[in-house]
Amino acid sequence: MSAAAAEANLGVTPVRQGFAFDVGVLERWMSAHVDGFAGPMTVEQFRGGQSNPTYRLTTAERAYVLRRKPAGQLLKGAHAVDREARVLIGLEKANFPVAHVYGVCTDEAVIGSWFYVMAMVEGRIFWDATLPEVDRSARPAYFDAMNAAMAALHQVDYAAVGLGDYGRPGSYFARQISRWSKQYLDDQAAGRNPDMDRLVAWLPDHIPDDGDETTIVHGDFRIDNIIFHPTEPRILAVLDWELSTLGHPLADFAYNAMMYRMPPHIVAGLHGADLAALNLPSEADYLAAYCRRTGRSGMPGYGFYLAFNLFRLAAIFHGIKGRVLRGAAASAQAAERAEAFPELARLAWVQAMEAGA
Repeated sequence: MSAAAAEANLGVTPVRQGFAFDVGVLERWMSAHVDGFAGPMTVEQFRGGQSNPTYRLTTAERAYVLRRKPAGQLLKGAHAVDREARVLIGLEKANFPVAHVYGVCTDEAVIGSWFYVMAMVEGRIFWDATLPEVDRSARPAYFDAMNAAMAALHQVDYAAVGLGDYGRPGSYFARQISRWSKQYLDDQAAGRNPDMDRLVAWLPDHIPDDGDETTIVHGDFRIDNIIFHPTEPRILAVLDWELSTLGHPLADFAYNAMMYRMPPHIVAGLHGADLAALNLPSEADYLAAYCRRTGRSGMPGYGFYLAFNLFRLAAIFHGIKGRVLRGAAASAQAAERAEAFPELARLAWVQAMEAGA
């Protein structure tokens, strides 16, 4: 992500045109459904949030965050804020660092689309994976905290926290490849891309035979989706669970580790960075730390997992491109994501070729 784009994602702005709602109606809903709520409140929109419009609700006593489905025509199964809230509620039971959910609303009459309200967690979000704001000596601890959180997530007993039916166990890669291929092919407004067409054909026939291990997976575990303590390398909350489900932990880990292959102008990436000079762990060391924490001797299918995740992220960017063209994009940076789609699709196919395509 460029420095300008990172800056543009920070903080809040007045609610953008097309994303407003009746604040009085929302206040009445919160008075009835959110313990301790006392209005009046002001509403601002977060500059970030590519998929689901996100708002800061501020009262005299506290601040809240509201996440909603975007308005307009949506692809089937996308923007499932009710699922996002459900996994937060479950993971809080397991003492995993997430924001507390105050309430969920599936009545579109309130603000025009489904939404949920959660606690506002104050801390640090890093939009640049090289961590320029952090002292060089402290940087490894932040990466280790991120690695440890991912390992801890994959060891949560999902059935015990009420998420036993949160997804289908087994065949995760096949189902995900089918899902994202279909969304890519169905979004005619966003058009076709030759690298994506090659990936749609190649990926289903090259899934590693590594068993059907099942855990909770975040689906978008990046450093810029984490709120760290204001001064310590400690995670207070992991954000943006829209893509979470029951799935394969190695797919989830590889998505996080994809930062090592990702140009920083697309999303928070480390490609081209001098890791030793920055005092950041190498990709091999980061992978080894996760394997140690999860009791693995290695990850033979790692190259495929990277190709799969680059493809999936490219499909997400393709969807953002479609929303831009349909006028339903939530973020001010959506156009930049849409423009990056062909480059990301090319990276995905290059990684597939490295994995044997």
